[in-house]
This record gives sequence, C-alpha cells and structure tokens, in this order.
Amino acid sequence: MRSYIVFLLLLTIKAASRIFSRVRLEWVREVDEPWSGLRVLALLNHTSLFEPVLLSIVPNRLLWRIAAHGVVPVADKTVARPVAGRLFRLIAREVVPVTRERDDTWTEVLDQIRDPEALIIICPEGRMKRRTGLDLSGNPMTIRGGIADILASREGGRLLIAYSGGLHNIQAPGERFPRPFQHVWLGAEVLDIATYRERVAGWYGADSFKAGVIEDLTRRRDAYCQSLAQRRTPRRPGARPAGSPSATEIS
Repeated sequence: MRSYIVFLLLLTIKAASRIFSRVRLEWVREVDEPWSGLRVLALLNHTSLFEPVLLSIVPNRLLWRIAAHGVVPVADKTVARPVAGRLFRLIAREVVPVTRERDDTWTEVLDQIRDPEALIIICPEGRMKRRTGLDLSGNPMTIRGGIADILASREGGRLLIAYSGGLHNIQAPGERFPRPFQHVWLGAEVLDIATYRERVAGWYGADSFKAGVIEDLTRRRDAYCQSLAQRRTPRRPGARPAGSPSATEIS
C-alpha cells in the first residue's frame, strides 16, 4: 500500500512542478536508455528543499521504481520539520533519517541497500548550500564519503549523476516563501557503476577509492554545476592537475 501512496504523491509533485516551474534537462553525454538499469541517483549542488521539482523531467516508470524500491537518506533535522518532514517521509519506499555523523543511522542506510533492487537517491554533499556559497556553518561545500560506500556496495547497475544549476531562484535556505514560474537547469550523465569503480580504483588505488570518488565528483560538480548556474550549456571540465585524471577520463 505504501508504494501506491508514494507513487501517487510523486505523480502529484511531478504535475505541480510542470505547472509552477520550468526544468531544462541537458545530458552531458548521450547514452542509450538513460533511465534504465539505475541503481544510484546522486544530485550534486544541493541548494534547496524544493529539489523535488526536478521530478518534472523524470519518466513515470522511474517514479514507480522510487515508490517501490527507493531508499533516500534524509537529514534528521529535515524530517523533524512539521510540514516538510511529513512530505519527505513519503518521497520513497524507504526514507532513512541520518545525522552528519557516521553512526547507526548510516549503518541503517547501508543495510537497506543490500536489496539488489534498491534504488538509492542521495545528495552526496550532505547539507544545503546557502546564498553565500557555503553551508549553514560557513564551511565550503564538500562531497562526503557516503557516496563511495554506496558505490562500493553495488555489484552492477548504473549511476545517474545529476548536476543542479541551483534552486535559490525558487527558494534559498532560510526564505519563507517560494517563487513560482522559475527556470531550473539540470545536467545529467549515466555511468556504469562497475566500470566507474574500476577506473577510480585504477587512478587512485584501491586503498584510496573513497578519496578518489570525492575528488572526481568534486571536479565534476565544479565544472558542470557552475556552467548551469550561469545558464549556459555545460562545458567539459578544464585541464586536470598533473598526475590526476579528468572527469571524462574516468567516465
């Protein structure tokens, strides 16, 4: 029953998003059947709790997979909100409140993704960017290592990386009311998880896999999200530091 309730909610959010926002999707590179075989969805440049508006470009068959097999780690303080918290508890089959610490809450997420059909949806930065470009504590936005744990646990399937141009034009953290009828830019690419894992390990070494994933995703985010924020077609990342692979080289 929960899956049907979640699916209807996701359809409602999708319909409302198409009315009140304009999401432009730009694929970083072409791939056959980009919405098929997905096991992990990672959204980079987390800027607003209104990111569910991005569902407006998601096909219904993927919405059903989220409703039936989706696992979403959500910050515990978000699910504690009186209104938004209740909504976020119904955006996937399993919504797991997590803290910023590596504790039992993260262990619960890793336990949930042992299901081979699980579809994990995560914001790898783990917190929202403010208008300053920093997080709530005034620190730079960094990729956390949880995404590497998830990729290491997947035996197959595909990773969809979504690059957000930012949603501060709809609602920035701390603002009370959203602004409707705004344009949103989203870039995306799909990678084979096993191939990506092997290439990251090859470049950085098996013992530095987590650090390699963090560095690679940071490079991708900084290249593509900045371009989208400036409302231009995403361009390829710039020259890589000596001895370090470019994002495209480990695609």
